[in-house]
Amino acid sequence: MSESELEFPLGEGPATKVSVSLRAGNVRAVRERVGARGFSAYVDAAVERQIERDLLEEALQVNESEAGPIPQAFRDEAAELFRSVKSATELQEGEEWRGREAI
Repeated sequence: MSESELEFPLGEGPATKVSVSLRAGNVRAVRERVGARGFSAYVDAAVERQIERDLLEEALQVNESEAGPIPQAFRDEAAELFRSVKSATELQEGEEWRGREAI
């Protein structure tokens, strides 16, 4: 890791060129979604979201180790809420939603 990378928190700092390998189907899907010029921004946003999810999972594990497991009723309620949001009409309609995904 370079010294300059250590200076910036998640989601901050100048763009740094790196080389990564992605599966061809994922590359095609990203290009279809955002075009060639938006590719890096889309991947950068996806990486940031994944790191945030990892941090959230770690926080949940610490919480469960300190306070015990989350009651099943709460888990079921959260799963149902997630399913209802995921199947919302505005997520299924297409183009007008796609432009907001990689913000």
